[in-house]
Amino acid sequence: MALPAEARAALADSLLESLDHEMDDDAEQAWSIEIRRRLSQIDSGVVAMIPWTEARQSLRSILES
Repeated sequence: MALPAEARAALADSLLESLDHEMDDDAEQAWSIEIRRRLSQIDSGVVAMIPWTEARQSLRSILES
């Protein structure tokens, strides 16, 4: 936790990558399709984005109830 956020993120990425020895091509393609679908929804205004601070507070409220 003493590392800067960027270093912690890089470490977490490295650790996750070390667990993923087999690449599932279908999963990679499915994620790519899902990402494009969600970006399209954002670009077209179908979904509205909210600031992280608001989302975090909403999640905390749900978890605390």
